Amino acid sequence: MSTTAKTQTKKGKHFILDQTRIKQAQKILRARTETETVERAIDRVISDDEATRITWAAIDEFIEVGRKEGLVIEDVFGRLEK
Repeated sequence: MSTTAKTQTKKGKHFILDQTRIKQAQKILRARTETETVERAIDRVISDDEATRITWAAIDEFIEVGRKEGLVIEDVFGRLEK
């Protein structure tokens, strides 16, 4: 569990979820309970988002430094245009 989740107040929630998907996620995440499954899944989404933001920041920095150095960077996927 992330440190953010540990410091926040827990609140009861009620969801209608696909039991098969919960069990599949529980197995993948190696969680003991369904609650732990949902908590780990949320933690994973938050971690993935942070990693994505850090990665794009690094890419942006790489491009900026490259352009300052006079490198030609070809954006073959069209993702880096600003």
